[in-house]
Amino acid sequence: MIHMKPLLAPSILSANFAHLEEDVKAAEKGGADYFHLDIMDAHFVPNISFGPWVAKTMKQITDIPLDAHLMITKPREYIPRFLDAGVELLYPHIEGDYDIYRTVQMIKDHGGKAGVTLNPATPISSVIPLLDILDRIMLMSVCPGFGGQKFIPAVMTKITELRKLLDENKPSVRIAIDGGVNIDNISEIRSAGADFFIAGSAVFKSDNIEETVRKFRDILNKT
Repeated sequence: MIHMKPLLAPSILSANFAHLEEDVKAAEKGGADYFHLDIMDAHFVPNISFGPWVAKTMKQITDIPLDAHLMITKPREYIPRFLDAGVELLYPHIEGDYDIYRTVQMIKDHGGKAGVTLNPATPISSVIPLLDILDRIMLMSVCPGFGGQKFIPAVMTKITELRKLLDENKPSVRIAIDGGVNIDNISEIRSAGADFFIAGSAVFKSDNIEETVRKFRDILNKT
């Protein structure tokens, strides 16, 4: 297993958009490594969020890199726009009604880093044909579409299974976890084999964003 520094990506879906810059700067000061954008179109998931304009806004606020979770039915129509807006890495869903290999390859062809997302019930084996072109695999630990949900415990087994698969085939690929990540469970999730952690409500709904991010980082730095 390649030991990579664990990274924390607060999800701005849970931020207060009336004070977005203030919230982002607090998370940045606490030690955020990335900022995560949840992109929803009200078709792929039953919710709607925002588009590339938010990425452009974020790039005016912070130099911290951005990644984006594409919960949308036609990701290839938006991949160039998000990359042009300053997003570094994109995660389309493996369950989408589109050619996932071609979609991931499009991200690479446009100069981005490529991820893929698996819903809680999607088997790990589904990523095997994509390993040669992936930089990161995101496991959903809640059903996608809404923030503030509780971590699904069964996903721990999937993390361990995926870590073993990657260690044997492409250990440079990071495992991202999205959904219900908090101060109380992040150490266990890390021990299972994840090294990229997306936290929304746990960061931006806390009383002190900067201090909460610092607590996350302190825990991860000890692993």
